[in-house]
Amino acid sequence: MNNIQRPTHGIGAGEDHAALILNSYRQLLGKDLFEIHEGVGLAEQLFNSDIVVLSHGTESDPILNFGNRAALMLWEMDWDTFSRTPSRYTAEAMERSERDRFLKAVAEKGYVDNYTGIRISSTGRRFYIKEAIVWNLRDASGRYAGQAAAFKQYENC
Repeated sequence: MNNIQRPTHGIGAGEDHAALILNSYRQLLGKDLFEIHEGVGLAEQLFNSDIVVLSHGTESDPILNFGNRAALMLWEMDWDTFSRTPSRYTAEAMERSERDRFLKAVAEKGYVDNYTGIRISSTGRRFYIKEAIVWNLRDASGRYAGQAAAFKQYENC
């Protein structure tokens, strides 16, 4: 999976979705998720970031619509599989009720930082994410557009 290429199709593949993720983060937290470089597209920078970044949409059972290279590798999925996966499947069944409570808190407050929790890859490998930031995505007119998460630290369970 080390040769994962940036996707060219799907909601999360383009500049607009990358801008949505990065602008929403900046608006809520007052800083950039990472240093933005001029002359390189936002989608390229976000996809290749060392920070694990993923997002889901607004469906009643939200579907993942973006995962950068680090996220795809961690969850052991290719883009097509990842971008069809309900986000609840990133956690084990016993962790899902806690995840649901957490996501409701994010929806109410706009973001939550310093989150930790157990997640599960597509092969069943469990890992513990540390100091994650989860935030609401809002489009240019302020409409809710889903949620995103980012973290640097994790360890296998």
